[in-house]
Amino acid sequence: MYTVKNVQFTKLYKVDGYLKEFNFRKSNATPQGRFSVDTIDARGNRIMFFMEKDETTNWKILEQGELPAWIVEQEPNLQEAIATNV
Repeated sequence: MYTVKNVQFTKLYKVDGYLKEFNFRKSNATPQGRFSVDTIDARGNRIMFFMEKDETTNWKILEQGELPAWIVEQEPNLQEAIATNV
């Protein structure tokens, strides 16, 4: 029997003096997997983006339009969060 492991978790990071909640969900759409990550901005608007493994097995934010700088700056923390939870 083939089973698919569902991975979901939440991490809090301090960004610009405020705690921001990042929600992670692993999709098994690709062989190595892809994580959708969502958070909210200061106005309460939801921002969703994807992270996928690159050739060096690091998790990278996929280019999908312009993301706020505070999200891009959190990429090392997001990589670590995924690495410790998969």
